[in-house]
Amino acid sequence: MLPVIEALAKAGALVSVDTRLASTAAKALDAGATIVNDVSGLAVTDEMIRLVAERDAYYVLMHTRGDSKSMDGLASYGDVVEDVIAETLKVRDRLRAGGVSDARIILDPGLGFAKHGEQNWELVKHVGRFTALGYPVLVAASRKRFLGELLTSAGKAAEPKQRDAATAAITALAAAAGAWGVRVHDVAANLDAVKVAARAKA
Repeated sequence: MLPVIEALAKAGALVSVDTRLASTAAKALDAGATIVNDVSGLAVTDEMIRLVAERDAYYVLMHTRGDSKSMDGLASYGDVVEDVIAETLKVRDRLRAGGVSDARIILDPGLGFAKHGEQNWELVKHVGRFTALGYPVLVAASRKRFLGELLTSAGKAAEPKQRDAATAAITALAAAAGAWGVRVHDVAANLDAVKVAARAKA
């Protein structure tokens, strides 16, 4: 991926690298990336924290529990919004203690990561609770399973590419709630959704 990062950075793009590994993040930052999007959640490593602090990189703190094999079994919450906020802030505190500036932290509630269907909708409904924490908020709902379940037809969940319109609807909701960014597959449609949300709030 390094030649791609180098080319995008040279062209003036803001590049984010999606990795759990500090060694990979370091190489990506060397190549011109400026954001580390780490899906480790509660398991972020001290090595990653040191790297982000030393490089003064932006860091996407995404909430999750466990890893891809265990997270579905860890989606038990008293109040999913309260619990996700509390656990996210604990990781935030680790970042601060490790020297990461508040100005470099971006929060992601982690839709689909250690959350079941209805829990994701609660988080979507309360994006404003996350933006109220004072950090940029990233919402990543694009083509996720909970959208496929919503769009079930004849007992079959919608395929990933059939979830793009629903994704754009969530993007509009997230933008209206003050989210900083969205991570999506269909950029054009979601840009239109952001424009609609911005115009409606104007």
